[in-house]
Amino acid sequence: MSRTPTYIYKLVPPDLIVLPLPERLPLSQLDANDGFIHLSTAVQLPETLRRYFANEMKMYILRLEYKHVEKDIRWEDPRGKDPGDIGAEGIYPHLHNGGQLGSEEVEDVFVLERGGEDWDIEKIRNSEWLVY
Repeated sequence: MSRTPTYIYKLVPPDLIVLPLPERLPLSQLDANDGFIHLSTAVQLPETLRRYFANEMKMYILRLEYKHVEKDIRWEDPRGKDPGDIGAEGIYPHLHNGGQLGSEEVEDVFVLERGGEDWDIEKIRNSEWLVY
């Protein structure tokens, strides 16, 4: 898949979110350590939820319009080491803009709660909110 996404997404646990969104949200420890903001495409989001947020009961999904942040996006492996093509397997969008993520960058917020043992991803997939 090499077509440019319409939206990209940031998963944020409840302890790092403030609503309404301020100009700048606090960075996760991972984002602060890596020096960029980890994002996912709509296709990558379910696996990112399962892999990195398995112990959370609720997550906030921030939707960013890709064209609004495109100039600061690098497509890289999860560690930010190896660049790759847009939408390629194992290649994620990373926001390299000095840690700026807040009301200016975020187009919409969705609250997702667990559905039993796993994330109820169908809830947003069926709502057409989750768009590549």
